[in-house]
Amino acid sequence: MKIGIIGAMQMEVDNLKEALQNQQITTISGVEFVSGTIGNIEVVAAVSGVGKVFAAICTEAMILHFAPDCVINIGVAGSLTRDLSVLDIAVAKAVCQHDMDTSPIGDPVGLLSGINEILLPADQKLVELLCSCIKEEGINYRKGIIASGDQFIARDEQRDFIRDHFEAIAAEMEGGSIGHVCYVNKVPFAVLRAISDSEGAEMDYQTFAERAAERSIDVVLKAIAKLDSCNS
Repeated sequence: MKIGIIGAMQMEVDNLKEALQNQQITTISGVEFVSGTIGNIEVVAAVSGVGKVFAAICTEAMILHFAPDCVINIGVAGSLTRDLSVLDIAVAKAVCQHDMDTSPIGDPVGLLSGINEILLPADQKLVELLCSCIKEEGINYRKGIIASGDQFIARDEQRDFIRDHFEAIAAEMEGGSIGHVCYVNKVPFAVLRAISDSEGAEMDYQTFAERAAERSIDVVLKAIAKLDSCNS
């Protein structure tokens, strides 16, 4: 089995790279892909860069050149619900792009033209695997919709709009794009985000982003270990 792991920033992938054995580095479209093994599981990891376009470039290159059986997006997000505080975890049951808006011509907000979908479902087996690992770590988490857009969400009116229109539990800048690329390529995907900020967005992020990123990596490493034991 081969798993693709994508994070937007270096801190979101660093600890994962350290766990890889037999590392090989390949650079495609400016993205450095580190491939190797964790136990008997093949893994390819990459830092995409921040935002939907960088995430799409990275995901498409990963799928075409490495052919992973699934892709997991890890990293940090801002909470849109009081049920998730800093260092809790959001797991996507579906993703959307909150800044996609062709409503002036009659479309619903968030509709992805060409595939005519708003919500793209994550792979249920991957979601349940990640949730089981989070439970074992005793971390508070929620499953729900994770919304992506090329914005750092810091104002109440932004949070209210995304929560009210999409019933989203967390907002970030890459997962919806990664899910979009996986959807059109028919590759199963999951998105796991540790909460780095909530109502005190900028201050929370500066304080907790690195710890939140480490938490998401720890969960994914645990999931890989479970897959390895199942395949042994």
